[in-house]
Amino acid sequence: MLPPDDFDPPVGLAETLSPGLRRIVAPNPSPMTYRGTNTYIVGTKGLGVIDPGPQSTAHLQAILDAVGPDQEITHVIVTHTHLDHSPLARPLADKVGAPVLAFGDASAGRSEVMQRLAATGLMGGGEGIDETFVPDQTLADGDLITGDYWQLEVLHTPGHIGNHLSLGWGNVCFTADHVMGWASSLVSPPDGDLTDFMASCAKLAARDWDVFYPGHGAPVRAPAARLEWLIKHRLGREAAILEELRKGPATAREIATTVYADTPPALLGAATRNVLAHLVDLTGKSVVSPVQDLNAEAKFQLDIG
Repeated sequence: MLPPDDFDPPVGLAETLSPGLRRIVAPNPSPMTYRGTNTYIVGTKGLGVIDPGPQSTAHLQAILDAVGPDQEITHVIVTHTHLDHSPLARPLADKVGAPVLAFGDASAGRSEVMQRLAATGLMGGGEGIDETFVPDQTLADGDLITGDYWQLEVLHTPGHIGNHLSLGWGNVCFTADHVMGWASSLVSPPDGDLTDFMASCAKLAARDWDVFYPGHGAPVRAPAARLEWLIKHRLGREAAILEELRKGPATAREIATTVYADTPPALLGAATRNVLAHLVDLTGKSVVSPVQDLNAEAKFQLDIG
């Protein structure tokens, strides 16, 4: 994580990041969102708004205030359906008469194993799901969103959540919560899927990006190095989890209290979710297995078969 004083933007004010790109930070700071959600505005006349953010009258007004007299919002784009990114999409779209574009509803893109976990009653944790979200237009990997002298390439990057999108803009990528500017991404089953997350890291790493604009935190000016760090970080957590299981079967929470020993108590729940994501991934690889049924409270053991 970056020191707190490394990213301290004004909340509710549109900052110009580059020609045709502005950022407004929403007033929702927290241990899960850092300084708040980054809302991006692309374009100079016909504007695209990326991640309107949480339900907030003040933030809605800040977005509207950023629209000049010769400008209009033509696209409202949602990267994923967490409560800090998507709820303001509909109020904004209704206000300006623009369509809402996204991969799909809250469960779209969920893998088969995560569908099974969801069927057991496991609910997502951490940021919360926008269960009522429905886009006007659905997006698929490889689609192009074309605005007034700007174009975004749709990249389906599941992992943080199944419907997660990143958006390419030339050599720039809006990575939302897949690659953040202050910490590693939460992967919380059944919405988060570590197998998908690692594949999405590899997908982004296959391209030569100049900068990542994340959903939280400062721009990432060394994208390749950041992706390499994320992958190594996850592999390191995996090794630590396997080391704990060599001592005997354990639950995700039991492992988290050791592997994430330096984590503040308020974030232990998120850490437990991350461990569960690793255990589900390792189960899929036949490295570990649940002692009984696969669920959030299961004990896991090394697979000796």
